[in-house]
Amino acid sequence: MNTATSNATHRSAEEIGRTETGPRPLPELGVARLDDPPQRLDVVLANGLRLVAVRQATVPMVEMRMSIPFAGDSDEHSAVAELLATTMLTGTEQRDRILMDTDLAGVGADLHTIVDPERLRVSGSTLSSGLDTFLDVVSDALTSAAYRDAEVLGERDRLAERINVARSQPRVIAREALQRQRFGDHPYTREMPSSAEVLTVDPAVVRQLHRAAVVPNGSTLVLVGDIDLDKIVETVTKALAGWTSDRTASVLSPLPLVRGGDLLLVDRPGAVQSQIRLSAQAITRLDPRFPALQLANVVFGGYFSSRLVENIREDKGYTYSAHSSFEYTPQGAVLDIDADTASEVTAAAVLEMRYELGRIGVVPPTSEELESAREYLIGSLLISTASQGGLAGTLSALAAIDVPLDWLQRHPDRLREVTSEQVAVAAREFFAPTAFTGVVVGDAETLAAPLRALGGVALS
Repeated sequence: MNTATSNATHRSAEEIGRTETGPRPLPELGVARLDDPPQRLDVVLANGLRLVAVRQATVPMVEMRMSIPFAGDSDEHSAVAELLATTMLTGTEQRDRILMDTDLAGVGADLHTIVDPERLRVSGSTLSSGLDTFLDVVSDALTSAAYRDAEVLGERDRLAERINVARSQPRVIAREALQRQRFGDHPYTREMPSSAEVLTVDPAVVRQLHRAAVVPNGSTLVLVGDIDLDKIVETVTKALAGWTSDRTASVLSPLPLVRGGDLLLVDRPGAVQSQIRLSAQAITRLDPRFPALQLANVVFGGYFSSRLVENIREDKGYTYSAHSSFEYTPQGAVLDIDADTASEVTAAAVLEMRYELGRIGVVPPTSEELESAREYLIGSLLISTASQGGLAGTLSALAAIDVPLDWLQRHPDRLREVTSEQVAVAAREFFAPTAFTGVVVGDAETLAAPLRALGGVALS
C-alpha cells in the first residue's frame, strides 16, 4: 500500500474547484467550428442517379443513404408503398431472405428501408472492405426484389397488426389530426394507411409499384466513410449498372401554405391527457431570414432552457415535455409546437403557449438567451455531423431539398452574425399567435367549455 496516498486528505469536487482567493475560473469557451470541408464529389450518373460521396475515414466503415422520390396520388398508394418497404429486403430473384442476410452479415453490413408520403429511403452501413458486396446486395434489391407471395402475405398480416397498435396511440391520433388540419386531403397527409387498406393489397400490385417507381432518375445516393473518391464513381456505376428506367422518380405536388386559424378540438372520449399540437408556415434553409428564425425557435421552445419549457413545465407544471421545432416539407418548412397535458390544465396550457408566442416578438431575447441559443445550435450541428452516420443523414436531407452541400460549413458563421433585433423581427413575422393553427386531442366533454372560453377553438 502507498502510505502517502492512503494518508492524503480527500477533497470534494467543490474544494477542488476553489482556490484561496475564490472559485477557480473556468477557461473561456473556444469557438465551435466545423472542420474544413471534407473531400467530396457530387455527380449525376448516366442512369440519372445523383451520387454524393464524402471521404471521412475516421473508422473503416461506409454509411449509405439512398433517397427515392416516391409520391403517389391514389388512395391505395400509402398501403402499397408501406408493404413494399416492409418486404423489399425479404428476397430477390438471386437471393432468398436468408442468403441476403448472410451476405450482409459477412461484410459487417446492415440494410433497411422506410417510406413516407414523399420518399422511399434505403439506408445501411458496411465495413469499407465489403463495399463491393454491400453494393451488390443493394443493386440486387433495387433491380430484382422478388416480393414472393408467401413473404408479402406474411408481412402484410404483421404490418396490419402493427398499424392497429400504432393507431391507438394518442400521439399518432394527434399527428393525423394535425396533418388534416393544416394540409387538408393532400397526399402528404397519408403517412400511415389503415390496417384494412393494407390487408387488401395483392402481392402483384407491390411488384408493379416497384417496377414503376423504384427508379434512379431523380434519386440520390449518399456515401460517407472510408472510400476512395477517385474510384467510387466507377465502383457505384458498375454495381448499379442494371438499375435503369425511362421513368423519373415521382415527386409530390406542392403543399398548400399553412394558414393561421382556429384550433380544432378532436374528441377522444375518456382521455385523461390531452395532446396540443400547433403549427405555422416557416421558410427554407436558404432564406436569409432562416438563421434568425432558427434562433427565435430555440429561445421560444427549441430546447430545455427555452421560455416555453420554463413557463409551462418548470414554473406551472402543466406538462412534462414541451417543444417547438422545424419540420422540413418538400417545398420549405413548418413550425411545430407540441405538449401533452392533463385534461384539467389543457386550456391553461394553451393560454400560456399563446402568451409565449406573443412575447417572443414583443420582448426580444436577452444577450444571455441569444448566446445560449446560438451555442446550442452550433454545437448541435457539430455533433450531428461528427459521425459518419450523422453526416450521411444530414447530407441526404440537404440533397433531397436541393440545399448546397457547403451550406453546412457556412451556417455557424451565419448564426453568429444574427442580432437580438433580427430574432425579434423574425419572431414577430413567424411566431405571431394568429399565424398558427392546430389541434387539441382529448376528452371533449372536459375540454370544450374551458377551451371555448379562450376563443379560437372549434369542435370537430
